[in-house]
Amino acid sequence: MRRREALCSSAATAGLLLLKPETVFGTAANSTVELGLIGCGNRGLWIGSLFVEHTGARFVALADVLRDRLELGRHKLNVGEARSYVGFNAFQEVTGSKLDGVVIETPPYFHPEMVAAAVTAGKHVFIAKPVAVDVPGCLSIQQSGEKALGKLTFLVDFQIRVRPAFQEAVARVHRGHIGTPILGHVYYHATHLGLRSRPGMAPAEARLRDWYWDRALSGDVIVERDIHVLDGANWYLRSHPLKAYGAGGRKAHQHRVGDCWNHFIVSYWYPDDVKVDFSSAEFTRGYRDLCVRILGSAGTADSHYGGPVNLYGDKPWQGTEKDDTAAGAVTNVKDFIESIRTGKYLNNVAESVESNLTAILGRMAAFSGRVVTWEEMLKSQERYELNLKL
Repeated sequence: MRRREALCSSAATAGLLLLKPETVFGTAANSTVELGLIGCGNRGLWIGSLFVEHTGARFVALADVLRDRLELGRHKLNVGEARSYVGFNAFQEVTGSKLDGVVIETPPYFHPEMVAAAVTAGKHVFIAKPVAVDVPGCLSIQQSGEKALGKLTFLVDFQIRVRPAFQEAVARVHRGHIGTPILGHVYYHATHLGLRSRPGMAPAEARLRDWYWDRALSGDVIVERDIHVLDGANWYLRSHPLKAYGAGGRKAHQHRVGDCWNHFIVSYWYPDDVKVDFSSAEFTRGYRDLCVRILGSAGTADSHYGGPVNLYGDKPWQGTEKDDTAAGAVTNVKDFIESIRTGKYLNNVAESVESNLTAILGRMAAFSGRVVTWEEMLKSQERYELNLKL
């Protein structure tokens, strides 16, 4: 894959690109939108239920590697056995079938190949973050996003960017209400996710069920989970970092499965000499907080996923003391279906890839224990290999 040019810093603030082709793909306006779900895990079935509940869309095809998850999906989403497919290549049955769009909720390792198949088949794409686990995967997603531009909706499910309180806070920062940004304090501190494997389970199946703790499948926690707050930092600062330096480890890893770290601490340098202090903890007990805090020369923007979003200083603004940030997923599924019905296609791939690469930059810096630049990261040819057979 050819090296792509560094993503433009303005992409982080471009928002969703709206385009209106002359015709609506696959379905007449206001008719039932037919979807396929690839990945019937807990997140996949939750997102699937949101589509059914809030949009009137209908799932007509399913795919999963694990048969028990596929069967659960069939019953929860009322999909017939004839269009329920199991196996590593089952996604091809979905992307190649007659439907309007695909919802991809698999471990991120699989995303680039599945997205490429969906876009090539002319299907709209709704996908979980992160979009990929390595740089080549991110560039593949970027290519698919460019291919879809103006022809299909391609929506990555970031919740923060569609919440009104966050939108207003970011707009006020961009208008100078906290003065010149100087320092960022960004973190994702959360409890350890439990295991879904069972004693005696085949190693390959155990890896798939505990995919979050498997670096090849998830990209490690800084990519899979912490990307939420790193995306927020890019959004506030209207850029991506120029370089990073970090550390981390597995010291508090309760279950000792997989190879992911459970804590990171990374210093990011952004343009205009703005420094961002980022930390990740995936082992906390009785405490959880996701924060994007930007300190400027005239004030501070303090925003939390599921918590307060306010500005303090010379131009204070009281946004909310408890934002229902997770409801951004409902907004995204509604917007996805509405875009298909109206032909006003959405595409947030550029900023999603940029945030994904920001997380990978931090991971590379922490793993290497040295400063890594954005340009060096973009040149990386490292591909995570799964080597997994059931």
